[in-house]
Amino acid sequence: MTEIDSIKSENQKLRQYISLLHAEHELSQRVSEIKQNFSNSPDSERIIKPILDRITKIQSEKLYLQNELNLK
Repeated sequence: MTEIDSIKSENQKLRQYISLLHAEHELSQRVSEIKQNFSNSPDSERIIKPILDRITKIQSEKLYLQNELNLK
């Protein structure tokens, strides 16, 4: 792999990492809004569960990229 290809690959991974950060933040905000709007509702957990599952998946993807990019 040439140096330019390596830089392009790293840039792509960084962009993906940033995208995951934004997605995690937005989904976390959505969970907070749902909890506020549906407090004392049995439906809130049913609505929130798939969002929390997605947040967990995003965190896993972020961790992989952090290791790949030597972040932290």
